[in-house]
Amino acid sequence: MQRDAEATKQRLLAAGRAEFAAHGLHGARVDRIAAAARSNKAQIYHYYRSKVGLFDAVWSAAVEQIVDNLPFDGDDDLPEFAARLSDIYAEHPEIPRLITWQNMERGAEAPDARALDEVRRRIGVLADAQSRGVVSDRFEARLLFAVMIHLAMLWPTIAPEVLMVVDVHDAARRRELVRRVAAALLD
Repeated sequence: MQRDAEATKQRLLAAGRAEFAAHGLHGARVDRIAAAARSNKAQIYHYYRSKVGLFDAVWSAAVEQIVDNLPFDGDDDLPEFAARLSDIYAEHPEIPRLITWQNMERGAEAPDARALDEVRRRIGVLADAQSRGVVSDRFEARLLFAVMIHLAMLWPTIAPEVLMVVDVHDAARRRELVRRVAAALLD
């Protein structure tokens, strides 16, 4: 029986994504990843060289997923952009968790080159849209972009006690609140 290397790599990525989202890089266990992927530890090391290599591959795949599913040309409706990113986080709750773990465990290390380039590109596009009067220049482009990204992460990162008191559990209402707050920042 011939093995399907690509299928094995994809199973390892999916299992790694779940494990890293739940436990972070340092708490993740390659034994659990291998078992969940119906593979073995040797395959992790063969394809990704280390647990860190697998984490980096998972991180890169998450970055690619966001970039590919959330185009931005600067003339976009910025509040809708924040709402669409919020939708991605709601549909894939492991992504905000991975972002949190990345910040806590790897934040001081060199950033993902593709993510960094894409953030810079998007901020440049936003600055251009501001210079053309398409987007409010009330806030500097880089700060406005950061606030929009953070606003999209509101619901998955809010403290449970605050969420209980705020009592907004409906996905459509959460999305609309992100969009409305984003719009208010541009007034």
